[in-house]
Amino acid sequence: MTPLQRYIAEEIALDHADGLLNRREALRRLGLLGFGVPAAAALLAACTAESKDPSATTQPSSAATPSTPPGSGAALPTAPITFAGPDNRELRGAWAAAAQPRGGVLVIHENKGLTDHIRSVAGRFAGAGYSALAVDLLSAKGGTDAFGDPAQATAELSRTPQDQFIGDLRAGLAELGRRVPGKKLGATGFCFGGGLVWLLLASGPSALAAATPFYGPFPDHGDLTAAKAAVLGIYAAADARVDATRPAAEAALTRAGAPHEIWVAPKADHAFFNDTGPRYAPAAADEAWRRILDWYGTHLG
Repeated sequence: MTPLQRYIAEEIALDHADGLLNRREALRRLGLLGFGVPAAAALLAACTAESKDPSATTQPSSAATPSTPPGSGAALPTAPITFAGPDNRELRGAWAAAAQPRGGVLVIHENKGLTDHIRSVAGRFAGAGYSALAVDLLSAKGGTDAFGDPAQATAELSRTPQDQFIGDLRAGLAELGRRVPGKKLGATGFCFGGGLVWLLLASGPSALAAATPFYGPFPDHGDLTAAKAAVLGIYAAADARVDATRPAAEAALTRAGAPHEIWVAPKADHAFFNDTGPRYAPAAADEAWRRILDWYGTHLG
């Protein structure tokens, strides 16, 4: 099992432990990943037995917190595009063009594929002045829309070779650079996509000037010394599983010597930025968005 496969499996098990998936559905999803019933049941039991820090409880919505997702008021529409990928493959994506781009942002989706939420994030970046491209990492299988069952999309992503992800993301950066010539580029990813931001940074020199991975697992033995990007790492206080990889990320960033900052959202959990999900924390999402725009304002333009 690769680290990304392990991450996806544990995410399913923790969703069950948190009451977001019933046992039957959790077993079904783990089965799609290739788990037999005994192994799946053991993973569910192990994750259910884990306890979170009681001081890091998730943040409930209230009238005092933002009522609309951050950046959505100024969001611009996205359009479906295709562009050239590695090995003569055609890649799909969602493109949002800023009127006068200050830079470009590659948006990397969660393990459900290119959803409406991720499209909306690309539109929000464009509304803030950064043309954005969200790459569909299921392009080789007909795109996310070819999967009627989101769990099947997740399973397909778990079977995709890591090198293919990196190749597709680098093709996305190349397309983004072509569309915003002369501008600096950044990358923002969420959950699984946050892990891919770290992998992209660890894969060697790239066009990235900045990156903002959201609660993404840091790769085992990840080396960022070849990356020159300024990195803002975003975590959640209640997300013990991903937060356990934060010290390794911080150490790698320090060794790389590039500008970096880590922010841990208080009283928020994994996937707190996704306003379509059950762990959405409006105040934390709003603060994260403010910090991202400040970071890109400094390091992209």
